[in-house]
Formats: sequence, structure tokens, C-alpha cells
Amino acid sequence: MASSGQSGRNWTRRPRVPAVRFYEHRRSSVVLTLPGLEVFPGDLLASDGAAHDLCHPLLLLNPESKKSRWPFSKRGVGRDKRKHPSDLETCLSSVKITDFRGYEFHSLKDKTWSEVLETHRKLPTDQVDVRKQQEALWELFTSECTYFLDHLLVLKMIFMNTLKYLQTHEYLLDVDLWRLFANLEELSQTSFGFVTSLFAIIKAHIDASGSTPFMDFISVLTKCFRGHLCQSHQTYCLNYSAAVFYLESLRQRDDFGIYLKWCERNEQCGRLHLPELLVAPLHRLTRYPLLLKSIWKRSTDSTEKILICAIKEKVEKAIRDLEGKVKWLDNFQKLRHLQEIVVWPPLWERDKRFFIPECLKHIFKEHMAENILSPTNRRLLYEGKLTLAESTRLLDVYLFLFDEFLLITKTKRSKKKVGGSDTSLMCPSLAAELQTVIREGSSCTVLDQPIPLDRLVIRGIDPLHVSGLGLRHAFLIQHENRYRQSIAAFLLQAQTEDVKKTWIAQITAAISCFTKNQEAKKRSLFPSPAESSEI
Repeated sequence: MASSGQSGRNWTRRPRVPAVRFYEHRRSSVVLTLPGLEVFPGDLLASDGAAHDLCHPLLLLNPESKKSRWPFSKRGVGRDKRKHPSDLETCLSSVKITDFRGYEFHSLKDKTWSEVLETHRKLPTDQVDVRKQQEALWELFTSECTYFLDHLLVLKMIFMNTLKYLQTHEYLLDVDLWRLFANLEELSQTSFGFVTSLFAIIKAHIDASGSTPFMDFISVLTKCFRGHLCQSHQTYCLNYSAAVFYLESLRQRDDFGIYLKWCERNEQCGRLHLPELLVAPLHRLTRYPLLLKSIWKRSTDSTEKILICAIKEKVEKAIRDLEGKVKWLDNFQKLRHLQEIVVWPPLWERDKRFFIPECLKHIFKEHMAENILSPTNRRLLYEGKLTLAESTRLLDVYLFLFDEFLLITKTKRSKKKVGGSDTSLMCPSLAAELQTVIREGSSCTVLDQPIPLDRLVIRGIDPLHVSGLGLRHAFLIQHENRYRQSIAAFLLQAQTEDVKKTWIAQITAAISCFTKNQEAKKRSLFPSPAESSEI
């Protein structure tokens, strides 16, 4: 079933998925579309599959998104053709995994540079710096061999190709290869090209007659690191957290567990489990700058040093960009999911003081959550469960602290679970407390209007003042209008004193940061006139 390692050049790419329409909010007829995702998510990802990544059901989390993208391809499969676990085991027994040891460079990955020279009866150079540089280059080559053979190829040949084989025999058809392995095919192809290029120049150096100390490796490093090596790793790393979360949801299934155990028992896994293999590209990307620095330190030619330094800086920039993209994607996922679970009641439901006749309700079109919780211009700073003290009861609330306002919501159990019944599709970046709320079938209903940070006052409450109310770890949040009059107040109780201090610190820091940003914007819009030189 799995093709041999030497035929690894025939790589396949995941087909492009057409633009997916984002969901329609249940309280609005407005539908947000991102054709091709060219603007925001498309800019985020580094590959052609960017549109698919951010239109993925894991990110949209609504009943429509969980429908098959190609329903015609799997019609009739599932309930009618559910097979017995013994049938799956029988199918697995017919799988044949190709031995990876056919690669010419397989035998070199555990050898030192001195051992290779001795094997080929080639004397090491007398120039100490050159010899050390060759050893540093050899370390880059052998570590890439190990990465390709023991991690990427194991993932591809044993796990991914076995899953493909099972799906051709109508097993595990609903398991999404892309969500689990992302662009593993592209990553393996890129690494294979890097290894073979390095091996070619090393082999040419060893086979060369005479004692030529130099190897032309700069062209190989330039070609690979300025090509698709960093880009393919970025794409994989952006999908990693979602892949791990997806794997955890699949582990709960008996059929997937049988497949997973069968793969991990293969001797070529080297006792590594799937989670340990999936994280390997992240570790590899962060190790490249260290390996390049080692080669740079041992270079004596000034031009060579400049070129290696430029390559190293490019890789470091790729890592920094990835960190920013991961944060952006994390925030994007959270806010897209919050739009799904936060319920915005109309004015007359939120505040019973206001009487709005039925004939006038159409006038009060609320500023919908699609704009207030827009993932492109909001950042979630902190969140968590607290208790709100009301006149006759204590109410469970969930607070969201954004970079511009504080949103107080009450958790309310609904008859229909938010985001559909399948909690395995829950966004992995959501806080554990919020995931618990969702699993319980609750939604977060907005209690009052968002409190702008420049209109928010927070005060710690002395326990003596509220001891008669039975409250502990309490603090007060006031909402003031532009005339500094209090228009709302919320007496909140934290679970512990540490949680209370954390909330006060987080809100205080957010207010300070917001105030500084507003002052900076004012200065940029209305710069102070330059002082006259005559004064």
C-alpha cells in the first residue's frame, strides 16, 4: 500500500477547496463572506491551502460547518455500512509498510564526520577551522536525515498512508487527513530535497581525488532556506494545535484506537507515539538557526559568513512571523467562536424599564455581535467565571475582557447545545472554563451593554463591608457615563483571593494600555505646534 521511499518524489497535494461561506448568525440576516479569503486569513497563512485552513469546521463551529464538504462522495456510508472492529483488524493485517532503509544516506545518519572520512580512507584536512566547519555541516545533514527518516517518513508511510489505505476500503472515512497531518506531503518533499542536496555535495567532496578541503554548500543552503523550507514549516505549525485537539477527539473512538495502536506498534516508529511525531516539525524549525549559527562561527571566509548570517536571519524572521501568525490565528478562532456562543438580547429584554411597543421594535436594530466581536479588530485579553451578587440571589456570570471594553454575560443553559451537539469540533484555543460551559449546553447571554475601558472603574472591596452578605473575595465594577455619573454597578465575587487580585490587575492593566493608546492617537491626529525659536 505504501510506496517505497525512493518513489517519494511523486507527491500529491491537497485539492483546493472553493471559498466557503461563513455562517449566518442566528439573530441576524447578515451573512459575512470572505471570497477566497484573500484579505485576512489568506494573508495569515503561507501556503495555497490558506483558505481551507481558516474555513475549516474546527474554526467555524456551527451545525452547517460540520456537514461534509463533498456529501456526494460519502453518501450511504456510515450507519448502513458500519463494520465490526475485527473487520478493521483484518484489513490492517493486509497493509504492507515499505522498509525505509533503502535510502543511500540511511546508514550515515548515526555516524560522525571522522568515521565517514575513515570509512572512505580520506584524510581529514589539516586546517582546524575548515574541519570544524565540515563537522558543523555534517551535523546539519545528519540531523536532517534523522528528521526526514525517523519522523516525517514515519508519519507519512505508516500513519498517513495506512489511513488512506483504510479509507479506500471504507474504514474511518470521516477522518479528515488534512486536519490531522496538514501539509505533511509538502513538508516531506521539501525535507527530502534538502537532504539529497546536502548528500550530493558531501558525496562529491568525499569521492573527489586529492585533498580539497572546501565544499560548495552555500548554494544549497540559499536555495532551500530561501525556497519552501520555512514556508512549508509555517503552514504545518499553524495547523499543529488544531491537529492535536482533533487527535484527542479521535482517540475516544474504538475504530481509530485500533488503527492508532496498530501503527504505533510498527518497529520503524522507534517507540514514538503519534503526538511525539506530530510535534517534530515545530522542534525542527526552531533548531535550524542554531545549526546555521554553528556553521557561521566556524567559517573563515568573510563573504561566506555574510551569506550564512543572512540565511540565519531569514529563518529567525520566519519563526518570529510564525509566532505572530499563531497569536493572530488563536485570537481569530476565539472571536469567531464567541460570535457563535454569545447571545445579544434586544433592549426590551435586557432592561425591563424600557417599554417598546411591538410596532416600534423594528426601529431598534441592535449593533450586532458580528461587528462588536469582529475578529479583525478586537483582541481578547482575559476571561473567566465569576459570581454576580444581585438583590435576592447570586448569579453565575462569565466575563470577557477585550482591549477596548469589558463584557459581562450570564451563563444560561439552553435546550439546544450551542455550536451543535458535536463538542469534538470545539475550538482548541478556547479557555477550559468556557469549554466546560459549552459542554454543559449553556450559552453566554449579555447581561448589560459593553463597558468601555475609559468608562470603567474597578474597586477592591474590604471583606468587612460585605461579610454580612456572605460574600468573599468581592470587588466592584462601575460603569460611568461621560459626565462621570455611575449608570451601572456590578458586585462580583471571585473563587479565591488570588483570582480576585488577578482580575483587578488584568482590568487595571487593560485600562492603562487603552488610555495610552488613545492619547497616542490624539497626538498623531493633533500634533502640538512646534515651539518658536524666538521664545
